[in-house]
Amino acid sequence: MIIKKFIGKTESDAVEAARKELGSGVVTMNVKDIKARGFFARLFGIRQVEVTVALEEEGDGHRGSLGKESARIPADTGKGSAQGNGGVSGSGGGFASGLESSMDDRISIEKRLDSLQELLVSRFQQSEEERREAKETAVPLAEEQEEKVEVTEQERFVRLLYNTMLENEVDEKYANQILDDFDGTARTNLPIDHILSNVYQKMILKFGRAEGIAPAEKTPKIVLFMGPTGVGKTTTIAKIASSYAVEEKQRVALLTADTYRIAAVEQLRTYANILEVPFRVIYSEEEARSAIRDFREYDYVFVDTAGHSHQNEEQLERMKKLFQVMDEEGECQTFLVLSATTKYHDLLRIVSCYKTIAEFQMIFTKLDETATWGNLLNLKLFTDAPIAFVTYGQNVPSDIEGFNPQKTVKQILSTKMA
Repeated sequence: MIIKKFIGKTESDAVEAARKELGSGVVTMNVKDIKARGFFARLFGIRQVEVTVALEEEGDGHRGSLGKESARIPADTGKGSAQGNGGVSGSGGGFASGLESSMDDRISIEKRLDSLQELLVSRFQQSEEERREAKETAVPLAEEQEEKVEVTEQERFVRLLYNTMLENEVDEKYANQILDDFDGTARTNLPIDHILSNVYQKMILKFGRAEGIAPAEKTPKIVLFMGPTGVGKTTTIAKIASSYAVEEKQRVALLTADTYRIAAVEQLRTYANILEVPFRVIYSEEEARSAIRDFREYDYVFVDTAGHSHQNEEQLERMKKLFQVMDEEGECQTFLVLSATTKYHDLLRIVSCYKTIAEFQMIFTKLDETATWGNLLNLKLFTDAPIAFVTYGQNVPSDIEGFNPQKTVKQILSTKMA
């Protein structure tokens, strides 16, 4: 992994310099304002921007398609909870500022990773004390045998990181991929700071950049939401639609093809009335085509599809036909809504079925109902699909934010550390 700093008049200038030297695969890890050097710069208060970028080398393991392009990754706010500022837009959209923390909140990779470092080191030191106590009370023969199998501090710390990932339900396969660089027999005497920083950065790179709803080249932009029942899909649509309609003053229309559940139809109709945006129920492909044409002057059309079991082949086929019609009528973007509380193996089956319908970005809901976030990393690596948003409650339009890789990695490495 290559980590390097670049300085420019603006962030864009610094990132462009990084791309020219390291290639388009760089990922922005940190951005901060600095004072320009020189007498006149100090006299006139000229400031520059310093950007820290990372590039995963070929030997660092497989990198998904998102790793091929430069990306801004919003920094962690430093809070332990999942709650953020409520912004929900992606890169290039009107809510782009909602995905990025302020400069003052950005966390430098080089500053021992705040409380995460302290927690890991504290736990490591505690295990070291327990090991020494056990060694002192052992009989001489056992003491002699232990010396023969003595492991280094590096190996013990890597083992601690590995166990922490497993506790947070990271798939063993992915945990091994991340820690393969730190085989104690290959690279010894690495400082704990270096190991932790490298693992932290590598996990962020594997998540890739936060995605969102890209602005349409021509209106309307059709945004489709799919997913199994009970994941909070309709509420998530309402949160996103309200942000675009109320805060961004965009012209928004709501459609639902979920005619199997009356409650879902009425719920979305209620939100549409509150937002004062048009709403329509579509029962067939032709009605879907007609609705898109009727709303062709709108900026965004959000479509709620039927929530059903991923094992229902008939309904999956109907959804494929609906998506084909939408794709013919305009520029589409699809989101697969998943619950963070769903079992890992069930999530694998779900995404395997839905990926036959369309390419998608993921939205994880109910983060407030689970203490283990390892499935976010598992599904990102399994699907290579970006994670766009996360939600953590029922409040509309709040309780949603753009996906934050730093916050998620910290949660994966620090949960249950106390």
